[in-house]
Amino acid sequence: KKKTVSFSTMPNDRKINSTAACISFMLEGCELKKVRSNSRMYSRFFVLDADMRSVRWEPSKKDSEKAKIEIKSVKEVRVGKKTPVLRSNGLSDQFPDECAFSIIYGDNYESLDLVASSADVVSAWVMGLRYLVSYGKHTPEAPGTSHPSLRTSWISSVFDLADLEKSGRIPVSRAVQLIKALNPGMKTSTIELKFKELQKVSERPGAEVACDLFVEAYCELCTRPEIFFLLVQFSSNKEYLGLKDLLMFLEVEQGMEGVTEEKCLEIVSKYEPSKEGREKGYLAIDGFTRYLLSADCSIFDPQHRKVCQDMAQPLSHYYISSAHSACLLEDNFWGSSDISGYISTLGLGCRSIELVLWDGPEGEPVVYTSPSAASCVPFRAVVGLIDQHAFAASAYPLILCLVVRCSAAQQRLAAQCLRKTLGDKLYLEAPNPTASYLPSPEQLKGRILIKGKKLPPGCEDSEGEVSDEEEGWELARRLGQEDQEVPEGGGPRRVRLSRELSELVSLCQAVPFQDFESSRRRQRYWEMCSFSEVEAGRFTNECPAELVSYNKRFLSRIYPSPMRIDASNMNPQDFWKCGCQMVAMNYQTPGLMMDLNSGWFRQNGACGYVLRPAIMREEVSYFSANAKDSLPGVPAQLLHLKVISGQNLPKPKGSGAKGEVVEPYVCAEIHGIPADCAEHRTKTALQSGDNPIFDESLEFQINLPELAVLRLVVLDDDYIGDEFIAQYTIPFECLQPGYRHVPLQSLAGEPLPHATLFVHVAITDRRGGGKGHRRGLAGRRGRQVREYTSTKATGIKAIDEVFRTATQPLREATDLRENVQNALVSFKELCGLTPAANMKQCILTVATWLLHSDNAPSVTLNLAERYPPMEAQGPIPDLLRKVLTAYETMIQTSRTLIESADAVYGKLIQAQQAGMDFHKELHRIEAKEGLRGRKLQKALESFAWNITVLKGQADLLKHAKAEALDNLWQIHNAGQSCGIGRNGSTSPEPSRLRPPLEPIPE
Repeated sequence: KKKTVSFSTMPNDRKINSTAACISFMLEGCELKKVRSNSRMYSRFFVLDADMRSVRWEPSKKDSEKAKIEIKSVKEVRVGKKTPVLRSNGLSDQFPDECAFSIIYGDNYESLDLVASSADVVSAWVMGLRYLVSYGKHTPEAPGTSHPSLRTSWISSVFDLADLEKSGRIPVSRAVQLIKALNPGMKTSTIELKFKELQKVSERPGAEVACDLFVEAYCELCTRPEIFFLLVQFSSNKEYLGLKDLLMFLEVEQGMEGVTEEKCLEIVSKYEPSKEGREKGYLAIDGFTRYLLSADCSIFDPQHRKVCQDMAQPLSHYYISSAHSACLLEDNFWGSSDISGYISTLGLGCRSIELVLWDGPEGEPVVYTSPSAASCVPFRAVVGLIDQHAFAASAYPLILCLVVRCSAAQQRLAAQCLRKTLGDKLYLEAPNPTASYLPSPEQLKGRILIKGKKLPPGCEDSEGEVSDEEEGWELARRLGQEDQEVPEGGGPRRVRLSRELSELVSLCQAVPFQDFESSRRRQRYWEMCSFSEVEAGRFTNECPAELVSYNKRFLSRIYPSPMRIDASNMNPQDFWKCGCQMVAMNYQTPGLMMDLNSGWFRQNGACGYVLRPAIMREEVSYFSANAKDSLPGVPAQLLHLKVISGQNLPKPKGSGAKGEVVEPYVCAEIHGIPADCAEHRTKTALQSGDNPIFDESLEFQINLPELAVLRLVVLDDDYIGDEFIAQYTIPFECLQPGYRHVPLQSLAGEPLPHATLFVHVAITDRRGGGKGHRRGLAGRRGRQVREYTSTKATGIKAIDEVFRTATQPLREATDLRENVQNALVSFKELCGLTPAANMKQCILTVATWLLHSDNAPSVTLNLAERYPPMEAQGPIPDLLRKVLTAYETMIQTSRTLIESADAVYGKLIQAQQAGMDFHKELHRIEAKEGLRGRKLQKALESFAWNITVLKGQADLLKHAKAEALDNLWQIHNAGQSCGIGRNGSTSPEPSRLRPPLEPIPE
């Protein structure tokens, strides 16, 4: 891959970690590129006047009094390409988003658009300007020196406690330990170096340090500029967040709902280290940093830490965490069978374990998968272990996959051992012949199912012959135990099976797979097939739709190819995309494939069961696993990921010879259906130490969010070969929006202490729908030529007439949603916000403009009306007039959507249900119409497509209405809190505006 690097013009020893430092930097001035409306860029030297009342630039053709902007005229400072000039096509690719910023100023809301050499320079100017705009003229020393700040007082009190002799000085070694205790991930050598540096500058060498030096060292070492910048952005009170500021941050940026000041006070009490801050309800930089690093602010949605999915669906509707050779600690053929492997595998929530039974030397069966006869484990010991640990990590059913390679006599002993040891946990009830699907995980809680062969119904003897499974023969050949002859004619091998073992098999009866048509006609729901990785891979490529359909009713287990003698893993996503429930993994082998498996099953409380996407479960649905674009009825989403910085990154393993220098970059990967698989990387952070700044935005389109996984990998950029540093894998559905820390893990999936990535996550809808709705996030502008989803002809007149009635409602539904989406994007762009912004942010932004004007135009929100108009009194600037027009369009399109949605929704559901009435008769109608072969296949596909489209579009419309109601609620809420609302004593009840969403019938 092509490698890129970033060069920052901010000197390495210069750390912007306070407002005073920003203002000091601005007073010195620096070169910025000024962007004109004709898209041309000119380098100019920008500087803050000594009296801090104006920003000037030179050279300029203007009079020196005109080549300036007065601080008091600044309405807003925007980061990124947030004005029409910076968004213009001619400039969009010339510089990254994080290097641009704009100053909106004057009564006409003009914009000065600037491009800096690095994101650090942007941060310094934006932080300094916002501070000056909010608090007026201050001397550079003013923040924090007129009286000791919360932070200084707290650090001094920590120093006083450590000053046991009360001499005003403490030993350097104690000072180092103190800072390390306050920041556990920091290296001792880094702290020692900082003390030496400060002692040298202040000309106070020695073995002790005074309080002022300790405070200075702490502030320089422990202030993360990117977090300080964030704090200043939301702070209305200099260098800390008040309760209202924190509430705004949690609601607007972190996407939290129902936040109260009481909740904010709890956060302050928990994370603010200073006593004064806790008493006054202030969260300063250290408390804010602690909060952002805490589990309360995790990137992983806490709802998914416990079982949160419907567990009452049939067993075949879930992905099931499955192990291939659980007892192995190394590779397949040279590893050692160690009984502790079962404990760790079950502890990770694995719900399907494979046991290959062999004749033991002492008359009792044994389990081993290594060719070394000395490494076998007695079957009795394994079953005892399973009995103890089966439900330690998950209460849901455990499936034991028995592959029998022992004599009938030893099979009887194995059956007796299973009955005696597992007792009531064994599920032995006969399947219900009148049912169509397997029982649910909820019904089978605490039970152990045996998957294996069963004697044919007519067999009355104590043992009989059954067809054998292919699995396990590669090992038998290596063990020299392959004594079964291959039958003449190449049919399946036959093995003897004892009745006792056969009777233990109930819901997971192993049968050989013939073809999909035979399975559809003859396979019973309690019968299941195992496929080799190669065979299953062929099906996923050649007939994915048939495999998806097969997996709706039947369980399928995929086991690794016998060629994987190094116990490497297959990619589970290749089979999950076709609905295969049990993909058997070698848990003992770390790496990308195991990361995907572990990350995937972390959702739903790590219980070992994950509900498959609805489009794979519904009896009639169209789903192409190898689709290259969005799917019918499934809303595509956009993931906006900003990788900001890394903390306490370890050196790559075995890199001691390289010295201290690690030059990391972050690779973000999306794994899912082929249309979603993508990879983007940041630039390499050069000479960055353990805490690199990346500050880079990445974007991914996700067409099937329910099956997507995000993997973040940190690598060391090296000419010889990029070395692995750390990784973290998380299902897309578990991502929390906002500013989050990613807890990094080692190659083996173990947590790396204090090693994190700081990121910002936003999820928006490409054209409405999906997860963005729940979080109040809106979509991006639709294409110029609107695309309408339509139904497809089946070739059966009666059915096509029914689906034709939905043509107009489908167009209406698309128009209602797209009109609102387009109006929302226009309004947000004029407010200088991204598509990820919510409605509350938009209203607060407009209010901020008005509050920062001496002669502010009077603009109010009439909250007495359900669809509150934004009204202006008297003349208003052109930009504000455009904002009001865009707001009015957004309100009117939302109103049309809210008032029309139910009727259109009803028509779509009516057409879908009328179509479903034909479903049971479909094969009879097709036979009557004489459809065969390709025509028949096409008719079935078109029917499934139509049902999926109608349900999906109805679903999208229902969610769009819920989002429009949510936007109205946010407008009322924001109008009240920012002071531009009138006639609104109370905001409309959220429950009145936001009715609960009923599930749409499958």
